[in-house]
Amino acid sequence: MIKPHFRRYLPLALLALGLVLSPMTGLSADEAAPHKDTSILETILEGGPLIMAIWVAIIGTSITMVTLIIQNIMQLRKDKLAPLPLVNSLNQLISAGNYQEAWETCNANKNYLANVLRAGLSRIGRGKEAVEDALAEHGLREATLLRTRNSYLSVIGVVSPMIGLLGTVIGMMGAFSVLASSGITDPRALSGKIGEVLLATASGLFIAIPAFVSYYIFRNVAQMCIVHADDVVNSLMIDLPYEELQGVQIGENFNAGAGAQDGFTPGARKISIALATNCPVCSGTVSPGINPCPHCGATLDWAA
Repeated sequence: MIKPHFRRYLPLALLALGLVLSPMTGLSADEAAPHKDTSILETILEGGPLIMAIWVAIIGTSITMVTLIIQNIMQLRKDKLAPLPLVNSLNQLISAGNYQEAWETCNANKNYLANVLRAGLSRIGRGKEAVEDALAEHGLREATLLRTRNSYLSVIGVVSPMIGLLGTVIGMMGAFSVLASSGITDPRALSGKIGEVLLATASGLFIAIPAFVSYYIFRNVAQMCIVHADDVVNSLMIDLPYEELQGVQIGENFNAGAGAQDGFTPGARKISIALATNCPVCSGTVSPGINPCPHCGATLDWAA
């Protein structure tokens, strides 16, 4: 079953693909012989090596355009940038103070939300300003990567008419060569050459029009998806107790704070919001990661 997002842009892809598959009707003189259909392939083969190279470029840009359109349809969606199950999971982990596990969850996923949030969590012990800078920096980076694929559609929209125009100019040279050798005694040969060169121009325009339309549509869609993902990131990081988390190191070199012992395995413990708690045996104040208790010597289990 075709997804609604794909159906929305399917006409654009079909319009571009039709350039490669559609036949062209040959031009004829007013009182000429019976009507004859000439396919694009026949026209290309009759044009010589240079014309063939130009048509290969035209067909290549049309296929590239269709590929980019399909990729944008599949990738530029809110549920791709910020999947709801991932959002719910991260919300639970961050609300419970399990920042290391939240970082590991982000590290295991490859999408806009996970990449941006992972950068913010890794600087959580440096204060609110450092976290906000990390979110802005990596958000801009991820947004740029998303827009890069779409920018190629704009390039195709600019280049394809130029390729078609080049084919037109080369074809016109052949048409004038026919005119110089036979004069106007054979108008059918001249009109056939003119038809060939106009086909190249039309083909370039058939590629450029859907490419430009798709570019502006996907540019707006990408912006809406990025704004949505940024809102999700900000909502997840808005109520963090930055003052209590000073000195905490989240990431590959996990460190729960000043009391963490050497050799503490990253990710082996979940970090709690509180950086000081009481020993369950003697009620003495201890810092997370210390083992055994410095007051009574009891062995402590720091699992959340």
